[in-house]
Amino acid sequence: MVENKLVHSPLITYGSMLSLLSFTPPFVILMWYTNVHADGSILKTFNHLRENGLQGLIDIWPKPTAIAGKLIICYALFEAALQLLLPGKTVEGPISPTGHRPVYKANGMAAYAVTLITYISLWWFGIFNPAIVYDHLGEILSTLIFGSLVFCVLLYIKGHVAPSSTDSGSSGNIIVDFYWGMELYPRIGKHFDIKVFTNCRFGMMSWAVLAVTYCIKQHEEYGRVSDSMLVNTILMLVYVTKFFWWEAGYWNTMDIAHDRAGFYICWGCLVWVPSIYTSPGMYLVKQPVNLGLQLSLYILVAGLLCIYINYDCDRQRQEFRRTNGKCTVWGKTPSKIVAAYTTTSGEKKTSLLLTSGWWGLARHFHYVPEILAAFFWSVPALFNHFIPYFYVIFLIILLLDRAKRDDDRCKAKYGKYWKLYCEKVPYRVIPGIY
Repeated sequence: MVENKLVHSPLITYGSMLSLLSFTPPFVILMWYTNVHADGSILKTFNHLRENGLQGLIDIWPKPTAIAGKLIICYALFEAALQLLLPGKTVEGPISPTGHRPVYKANGMAAYAVTLITYISLWWFGIFNPAIVYDHLGEILSTLIFGSLVFCVLLYIKGHVAPSSTDSGSSGNIIVDFYWGMELYPRIGKHFDIKVFTNCRFGMMSWAVLAVTYCIKQHEEYGRVSDSMLVNTILMLVYVTKFFWWEAGYWNTMDIAHDRAGFYICWGCLVWVPSIYTSPGMYLVKQPVNLGLQLSLYILVAGLLCIYINYDCDRQRQEFRRTNGKCTVWGKTPSKIVAAYTTTSGEKKTSLLLTSGWWGLARHFHYVPEILAAFFWSVPALFNHFIPYFYVIFLIILLLDRAKRDDDRCKAKYGKYWKLYCEKVPYRVIPGIY
């Protein structure tokens, strides 16, 4: 029964799934409308909906348009071509529960560089004005909402009729299958990995593209880029650059190695990432804030430090895994637990669990600097409105839930070894607190 695999009770699980399926699409539109047409004021948007009800939402919901479709298709085809054609080192992902090991071409950093250079060059030489993307952002998001739902339906059908690997199958519940996905590693042909495209090359890449777009649009509106927008954009671009620099490591995380390709991951990366993750910058376009040099530098340095610590956490664990524990962590031989487990096919295997360095502070300590980094690229908006901080609140909820899901998965996988690990590293996320 699928209920045995659920982290939360069936009532909470199905309720949250149906709620997210129902409410996230209109929320994306409300986020765009509030930032672009309601001066960043949630109260203005709320009053509009209170006065006009459902018709008020229908009135502000932009219709998908041909120009939005063309922009999305051109962007998607460009990123797909880069994913397929750019050279890259061959990298193996982690062994799946069925014993399957996916193989990737690690060319994310090259794709990132080509994308930004191409986008900025098109603007610089007057070939394409990125402000057009901002001007049609509502239509683009509306088109993405419906197009990505169709994409998820096709993924669901593919999982039933033509799965790419043995890491697939139905839970027996259509809602669960659509929401969580049917396949762990869906591919088109042998080489085009769908989750790498949706998560990395469309979702994360769009974060950087839109950050640049918002800067250019603000410059077009006011003749200058505010220091608050510069701090926000620099920190977001550094974070996304860090992501692509470390992309091969991302392929070992829950998103790729454990969460299947369904609405949660794929729709989330195709729609939620471009709209919500970029929302502090979207807010600043028409609500620029003057921070002054000193405050700008304080925020920038604090944000850069958090991004570095987040990167160093991942680097530390990656190096530990790469060397099979034969490395130094903070100048010392790392402490570890050798955890045995059995795959679904009955094979006996072992994993090394790092219990020192950043990973000795808490089992998911890397989420702390990630949340703080998000705060520092949101705080340039200061505190005139709440909406620039929605992403931070969302990220806290997302990562705390992910930490619990990851702990529950590891507990089921490693059994007594995970209990021993939790005794050595008792805190889940925040050292000394949680």
